[in-house]
Amino acid sequence: MSNIATKLSGKAAEKGVIQKGSGKWRLVRNNLDYYALLIPGLLFLFLFKYTPMYGIVIAFQDFNIFEGISGSKWVGLEQFSKLMQSEEFARVFVNTLLISFYKIILLFPIPILVALLLNEVRFSAFKRTIQTIIYLPHFLSWVIISGLFITILSPSGGLVNTFLHWLGFEPITFFMDNRFFRSIVVFTAGWKESGWNAIIFIAAIAGIEQEQYEAAAIDGAGRIRQMLHISLPGIMPTIVLMLILRLGSVLEAGTEQILTMYNPVVYETGDVIGTFVYRVGLGKMDYSFSTAVGLFNSVVGFLLVVSGNFVSKKLVQRGIW
Repeated sequence: MSNIATKLSGKAAEKGVIQKGSGKWRLVRNNLDYYALLIPGLLFLFLFKYTPMYGIVIAFQDFNIFEGISGSKWVGLEQFSKLMQSEEFARVFVNTLLISFYKIILLFPIPILVALLLNEVRFSAFKRTIQTIIYLPHFLSWVIISGLFITILSPSGGLVNTFLHWLGFEPITFFMDNRFFRSIVVFTAGWKESGWNAIIFIAAIAGIEQEQYEAAAIDGAGRIRQMLHISLPGIMPTIVLMLILRLGSVLEAGTEQILTMYNPVVYETGDVIGTFVYRVGLGKMDYSFSTAVGLFNSVVGFLLVVSGNFVSKKLVQRGIW
């Protein structure tokens, strides 16, 4: 009797699995048009993201551009050993971390604050005007922004130095002074992107149920309390998500931005991993070493994302996965 029951239960379980599986395939068949829309994106991902990964092997070779990947000599971890022993890379690595952490600590909270404050504006025309003004810098290229700030901070006729001269101070060559270059990089990045980055948090606030604000107002909570106890907790999952993603790009301190701004005088404080790879890979044509640096950058970024997600789930019970 027990054997019969066991066989029946086994068949029932097998039937359930089949039905469950067939249900998934039925869902796919019924939505083939939606799955077809994924094909261009998947092809793009495969062709431009995964296929170039074959070039990683250059990091383990003494790559010769004329012999190609198949003909170049394999050297194992020699490029990574060279990387770790390079004093220049150590300086570049420290610069990258400092600029990235300055941007996270000083700039990451600004879009959140902008979103919270704009959410409290009730005059829609004024709100739209402010949003348009703070979004506009995002659409300017770093070449234009660099030229703009080089003009403003110019030691001969620049607006800032003209004001300093009026106060009795000597002109300052901001873009050729290691004391100020990192500050300029962080400030210009905030000026360009803070308004645009606020869009994500504004959208997150828009998803909060309005009944919560109405209930809080009935209970006597003012606008500040509503902001602190409803708006901010409501967008906390988005804040955690964006912070984890930002940690993954710590070693990308703004290569395009710095390339348009820096010069050999400020390499000491302004040279980051991205610009270092550009100078070494294209300038000295040391493709193996620059690929090793890029691979190191990617691996560290991946580990930071995984670690940040793990810590976030432990501390605030929220994460990307």
